[in-house]
Amino acid sequence: MRKGMSAVAAGMILAFACTVFSNADTKADTKQAAPSEDVTEISEAASTTVETETEESTDDEPLAESGILVVYFSRTGEQYTVGEIEKGNTAIVAEMIGEEAGADLFEILPADDHYPMTYDELTDVAKQEQNEKARPEYSGEVPDLSAYSTIFIGAPVWWGDWPMIMYTFFEENEEELSGKTLIPFSTHEGSGLSGFDSKLSSACPDSTVLDGLAVRGNDAQNEQDSVRDSVNKWISELGY
Repeated sequence: MRKGMSAVAAGMILAFACTVFSNADTKADTKQAAPSEDVTEISEAASTTVETETEESTDDEPLAESGILVVYFSRTGEQYTVGEIEKGNTAIVAEMIGEEAGADLFEILPADDHYPMTYDELTDVAKQEQNEKARPEYSGEVPDLSAYSTIFIGAPVWWGDWPMIMYTFFEENEEELSGKTLIPFSTHEGSGLSGFDSKLSSACPDSTVLDGLAVRGNDAQNEQDSVRDSVNKWISELGY
């Protein structure tokens, strides 16, 4: 009888010991598994930080991957030999340049648009501004020019010169334009580039000015395939 009781007791003790050791092993496994969750959280946090830093680093990149900007001034209304137009001649050429060069565009818009819509009245106002060496204000915020290495600059020829509002842009941004490559283009009805390149060099002496392009306004409106070919050839010859 005592032997039987001893055997039963021994069995119970052995079972209890196995249970204790099994629980201890389970707790040990749990403690070893816990840090892996922390590592996952840290890894996710690190990944988020890297993504954030990558996104922030792109803030300083040019808006256009090419690093090229097109700045232009254009007018609608009645134009010489063209009649009433809904899109300005210079705007048409500027968009072609933007498409071919992969550039951003910025249009110079008068803060106080007092320019007449009829051609004769417009020429009178343009001549008065030129005589007074006026510097009309423009609206909108100029893009961060530090993001661009090359800037195409265009306008219609007014009395053999840049419209006076363009000199406002040149003078207000002379420091930002310093060291840039500037490329002029004009729209006209017989005066060609009209010295846009030399006048741009004088206005921005610390910039490099390349050969410009002159496009007839009538062609910009009515011969756009031909104008596009000329624009693309010009940009290719410039190396862009």
